[in-house]
Amino acid sequence: MLMMVCVVSCGEAAPGAKFEELYRSSWAMDHCVNDGEVTKLKLDNSSGAGFESRSKYLFGKVSIQIKLVEGDSAGTVTAFYMSSEGSNHNEFDFEFLGNTTGEPYIVQTNVYVNGVGNREQRLNLWFDPTTEFHTYSILWSKRSVVFIVDETPIRVHKNLEDKGIPFAKDQAMGVYSSIWNADDWATQGGLVKTDWSHAPFIASYKDFKIDACEVPTASDLSKCSGEEQRFWWDEPTVSELSLHQNHQLIWVRANHMIYDYCFDAARFPVTPLECQHHRHL
Repeated sequence: MLMMVCVVSCGEAAPGAKFEELYRSSWAMDHCVNDGEVTKLKLDNSSGAGFESRSKYLFGKVSIQIKLVEGDSAGTVTAFYMSSEGSNHNEFDFEFLGNTTGEPYIVQTNVYVNGVGNREQRLNLWFDPTTEFHTYSILWSKRSVVFIVDETPIRVHKNLEDKGIPFAKDQAMGVYSSIWNADDWATQGGLVKTDWSHAPFIASYKDFKIDACEVPTASDLSKCSGEEQRFWWDEPTVSELSLHQNHQLIWVRANHMIYDYCFDAARFPVTPLECQHHRHL
C-alpha cells in the first residue's frame, strides 16, 4: 500500500509547466492575464473568462494550484474541470461557489457520463482557499475518477461497468477553467446576488501540471486505451486508495460534506444505482 502513495504523488514531483505550454485563453482574452508565473482570470459586469488545454487526453492526472476570489465572492463560480465534447459528453467538475465574506467556501464536484450528470456532492473546505494557493487534482484511470485537494482525496467515483453502470473511458477530454457570474444559484441557492461594487473578481493560477496520455486526435484513442498500453495510473496499486487515503476520505466526508446526491430522496426517490454500490462516492 505504501507504493500507492508514491504512484499517486510521483506525478507531482516535477515542477509545473508555464501556462502557455499547456493552456490558452478560450474566451474573453482580455480578462485572462499572465503575470509572471501566475495567470489570472477576471470577472466583472461585462464578462467572465476561461482557458483550455491545448491538447486532449485519455486518462492520467491533471493538477493546478488555485487561489480563489478574495472577500465577498457571492454569486461567482470558479470552475476547474475536464470535459469531452458533444451532447453525450463526459465531464469531471470542481466548482467553487462564491460566498459572502467570512462564510466557508463550498466546493461542488460532479461527474457526467454520456451527457448525464446530476451527481453533485458539496463540501466546505477545511482552509481558507483565498489567502494562499492550494492544489486541486483529478486522477482518471480505467478504474476510477478521484478528486483530490492538496493530495487529500475528497471523492472517488469508481468504474462499475460490471454492475451495468456506464463509466467515462472512451472519450478524450480537454482540461478547462473559468470564472463566471452564477448568482441565480451559486450562493445560498441564488438568494445572495453578486455585488458588482467588489468587482473585478479574480481567481489566480500557477504550477500547471498534466501527467496524462495525450491523444493525437479526439477520435484516435489507440495510443492511450489499448490493452497493451500500460501507464502508471494502470498499476493495480492505483485501483484502491491506501489505508491513509481512505482515512482521509472518511474524515472529509464526516466533517466537511454538506450535500450528497445519493441521499437526496426529494430529487431521487429511487436511490441511483451507483450509490447502492459505492462505498465512498
